[in-house]
Amino acid sequence: MNQQLLTEFAPLAAIATTPKAIATLSKLNLTTYREDLKTHLREIWSSHRALIFCLATGAVVRLIAPLLEHKATDPAIIVVDPEGKFVISLCGSHQQGGDNLTRIIAQILEATPILTGAAVNSNLPPIDTIGIPYGWRKGSGNWTEVSAAIARGERIEVKQEVGSTLWQDHLPSDHPFDFNSELPAKVYITAHTRDLAATSVQWHPRVLWVGVGCEKNTSQALITQAILQVFKLYNLAPEAIAGLASIDIKATEPGLVAISQAGKIPLVTFTAAELSQIKVPNPSSIVAQTVGTPSVAEASALLASQSDTLLVTKQIATKVTIAIAVSQQEYTGRQGKLWLVGIGPGALSQMTSAAKSAIIAADVVIGYRLYLDLIESLLHPGQIIESFPITAEQKRAQRAIALAQWGLSVAVISSGDAGIYGMAGLVLEELGNQPLEVEIFPGVSALQAAASRVGTPLMHDFCAISLSDLLTPWEVIQERLTAAAKADFVTIIYNPRSRERTQQIITAQNIFLQYRQPTTPVAIVRCAYRVDESIELTNLASMLDYPIDMLTTVIIGNNSTYWQQQRMITPRGYLKGI
Repeated sequence: MNQQLLTEFAPLAAIATTPKAIATLSKLNLTTYREDLKTHLREIWSSHRALIFCLATGAVVRLIAPLLEHKATDPAIIVVDPEGKFVISLCGSHQQGGDNLTRIIAQILEATPILTGAAVNSNLPPIDTIGIPYGWRKGSGNWTEVSAAIARGERIEVKQEVGSTLWQDHLPSDHPFDFNSELPAKVYITAHTRDLAATSVQWHPRVLWVGVGCEKNTSQALITQAILQVFKLYNLAPEAIAGLASIDIKATEPGLVAISQAGKIPLVTFTAAELSQIKVPNPSSIVAQTVGTPSVAEASALLASQSDTLLVTKQIATKVTIAIAVSQQEYTGRQGKLWLVGIGPGALSQMTSAAKSAIIAADVVIGYRLYLDLIESLLHPGQIIESFPITAEQKRAQRAIALAQWGLSVAVISSGDAGIYGMAGLVLEELGNQPLEVEIFPGVSALQAAASRVGTPLMHDFCAISLSDLLTPWEVIQERLTAAAKADFVTIIYNPRSRERTQQIITAQNIFLQYRQPTTPVAIVRCAYRVDESIELTNLASMLDYPIDMLTTVIIGNNSTYWQQQRMITPRGYLKGI
């Protein structure tokens, strides 16, 4: 799982020069290097996105100094001390994702992340990274000066013409961005190009779909030239290209395929029948006679963008026809991921390292507000945090799937284990057969947490039953309670009582009293491992004398369960030779 979380930053290299350092970095499941270091660094510098050193910071600075060229192209440099106690984001903290990588490595190593960027300390996403999750491309401008203006506490004008505004909805209340006023420092989020002032920058969301019609075997150079000419004529940014679109007979056209591969943009094609259904401003009878549809460039641009209007109508160049349409949602160019994360009983100390790392690595974290509050210290600026009420589980699942299909890494959190009365099952049901990368991160379940606080009540056969009848008919729940009581299972009761639902726990007690002694041990555990934890050790007859609510887990022992020094014990049978 750790390796999967690191794939977003691949290719990676870990550098260790001593046995102790090698042992420290081995926890990352990365290959360490043991030969001539200076030569090796020169060889991998331009091909790797991040280098992780387990060396003294001064030594790392001297090693990388001759290789540094520009922060836009240099790899992220991460430094881990030989003891594995601290992880430092040294270079490439923003543009290469060094800060996020540092957070993840720190969780894997159970170390302290050291981040020194001004944006981190102001609880803001860095201005030169806000568009990265959405696949935006950086345009021209003085990024250093705008970042400095933010660090000085100045207000920054934002003019967003295209692309998702999701990032705006999740800014801290004291953010410096102004979306209405004219200010000296500006951020343009646009598909166009501008002549910028000294304190201005521009992001280019990839929203432009370029419809292309061309003669057979038209060269890559000629098609590229035609596209760039049109973009220049209309002051459009090539960085804003989402992809190319054409008729299906052009799916293997060498020039189009080469442009797609070189620019890492999709080439989507449509049948003549699909294209012929699209109304366009400039249909051609000649084109219709040749390929079976009156439009290729205009119709394919509209279909690919899912738009009704063209930004640029058909432009004819030598052997090439170009049209451009704008999509409402940008192309991210990323493979979305869906992580179903169990956060355990609520204390960070009870969460798995992999679960913490998944939350840190996610672009989006979705969950019930109470659970989000429990993991607040793991969240960081730039993440999209969305909370849903306790009855909106289906909407929660649908939202997570939609964002992941768009290309974001989405963590859906559940208390305890995500697959035990959690969100994992619902998300997978909603997903169905839709292709999407899904990973489940297990957590310590409520029954495990509660049991650990009172002894060893689950040493023999046990079962868990929820008393909530929102999704399961009460008659079915009663049958299960009776079966569990009759079969002498240690039984863990989830969701025992709510404000509206008070009778079910009484019925459950009565059912168990039919098959077990009134003195049967019962543990009532509320908010295990949280600051407001409470534990009551009682028996079956007296269990309703204590407060019980939706945050409570009730453990009812079997006929062999007993108390020993305030510990609830269910014998496995070892002492009987069984």
